[in-house]
Amino acid sequence: MTVLDTAPGAPGSTREPQVEPYDFRRPLTLVREHARHLEMAFGRLARQFGTQLTARLRAVSALELEHIALHTYEEYIAGLPTPTAMVLCSVQPTGQTGVLQLPVAATMVWVDYLFGGDGRGDDRPGRELTDIELTLVRELLEHALADMEYAFAGITRLSLDIRSVQYNPQFVQAAAATDAVLVATFRLRVGEREDTLTLMLPGEHMVSALQVADGVVATSPEDRRKAMAAQEDLTHAVAAVPVEVGVRFAPITVQPRDVLALAVGDVLPLTHPSTEPLDVVVDDVVLAKAAIGSHGPRLACRVVAVTEENRA
Repeated sequence: MTVLDTAPGAPGSTREPQVEPYDFRRPLTLVREHARHLEMAFGRLARQFGTQLTARLRAVSALELEHIALHTYEEYIAGLPTPTAMVLCSVQPTGQTGVLQLPVAATMVWVDYLFGGDGRGDDRPGRELTDIELTLVRELLEHALADMEYAFAGITRLSLDIRSVQYNPQFVQAAAATDAVLVATFRLRVGEREDTLTLMLPGEHMVSALQVADGVVATSPEDRRKAMAAQEDLTHAVAAVPVEVGVRFAPITVQPRDVLALAVGDVLPLTHPSTEPLDVVVDDVVLAKAAIGSHGPRLACRVVAVTEENRA
């Protein structure tokens, strides 16, 4: 569980701390040190991106990192406007899919500048890029994203290859709904126009790369000592967390009418063989098999087999 307490002296600070469930199988919180390394990497990318736009559009451009967060892919898609330009990219070397998202109207301003215009663009709702406009925008983005490998050199080898552009986020399945994705949000300024741009990368790959890079990034002996102490404290705390363990028979299938007609005294025959062990479950995950028995005047079960693949 994660305890969220209010700041001392803040309104409502006398209330009980709020407790939110924390899913260890799908952690969506960045370690502070990892977040700092990512901020530096995305910051380098933003500076190079802005420089490329300024040089090619001949208009003062800047890209500023606003924040980085881990979300599920479903949460990321739900927060995007419709329509919007979603540039689907192949993330190398893993081959997974990344997404560069920005308003279509922003790309129209780029096209206007490229053709020598004053950057008025085209704000008509539902506007999509023509083949010629898409070719120009794609070439511009390829130059701007060519610095990905340089920006993330201290973390992992990373580059993006542009594949296609889609306009409805709900129809884009770049990852499974529950997959963790890393989302960097930027503020893009081109001339007098400001827009919000997001870059989505596979979360699992980025977090794994950061964990591997921990041994490469220079840290002081004191930082390593504190990290080891924090890891030991976490191990001891997790080992003391109470866990509900259940023992269950094999389920049976009945008709809805039978469920609705249940009354006191009715008998539901179980199909579980008397010679078969029962399932030992934690949070609906089978961890072991157990035989029915007794311990003094109380019922008990004896573990006869352990399911190793579900114990991680």
